[in-house]
Amino acid sequence: MCRLLGYLGPAIQLDHLLYKPEHSLVVQSYQPKEMTSGVVNADGLGIGWYPTEGNADPFTYKSTVPIWNDTNLPELSRYIQSKCALGYVRSATAGQALDLSNCQPFRDNRLLFIHNGNIEKFRSTLYRPIRDRLSDAVYQSINGTTDSEHIFALIVNTLQALPDTTIAKALETTLMTLTELAKAHSVSFSGNVVISDGHHLIASRYAHGTSTPSLYWLRDDPMYPNAVIIASEPLFTGNWNSCPESSIFSVGENLEVYIHQLV
Repeated sequence: MCRLLGYLGPAIQLDHLLYKPEHSLVVQSYQPKEMTSGVVNADGLGIGWYPTEGNADPFTYKSTVPIWNDTNLPELSRYIQSKCALGYVRSATAGQALDLSNCQPFRDNRLLFIHNGNIEKFRSTLYRPIRDRLSDAVYQSINGTTDSEHIFALIVNTLQALPDTTIAKALETTLMTLTELAKAHSVSFSGNVVISDGHHLIASRYAHGTSTPSLYWLRDDPMYPNAVIIASEPLFTGNWNSCPESSIFSVGENLEVYIHQLV
């Protein structure tokens, strides 16, 4: 299982999220505490961030090396500041290629997406049914082979088909679609997701037919005032809250927090 991280708040150097906490994303890559499958997250990394000014599209930095072996990220993370950032270290599902096209975050215009989980027997079960539900434009936008990118494609497809819907609603619709497909094909899936448009953080803690991966959130910690952090595992000792299972967690521009329990 991969490890995820999302941040929304005042502009911060990325190394304060990736390296400095006692149980940082780097530490979680080689010494995770709550993974339900796998041992380490050594199959690549990805960081996405939004510029501190304006509404430009986000930037991403990806690599297929373990995050602890990346020689560029420590320097970049000391230089880059952002009010909204996502981080990810990968534990690849068996059989999935280790290349940049399969590294997250995935991006569509202003949207960034990261996923922790998997669809059981993806290539032989839900691969085709998911693709059959996509518009041609979204279908053609898929560059990799992971179940994660196909889940993102379903979300983007919903947002394009229903321009007035919210990211949270599109995520809920996608999770319900996946649940219906999983039931029809007698497979399980887990769908911990973090999505952002630079102004909001939307996350889910969800699974069908299998254990739900861990996900936590924290707001207004003394070391990170006026900010919300979402993470697969707590980054440091603090007042972390476990996201409820089968829920969607939304953080607004004013850092108001909403938790929507899924039926």
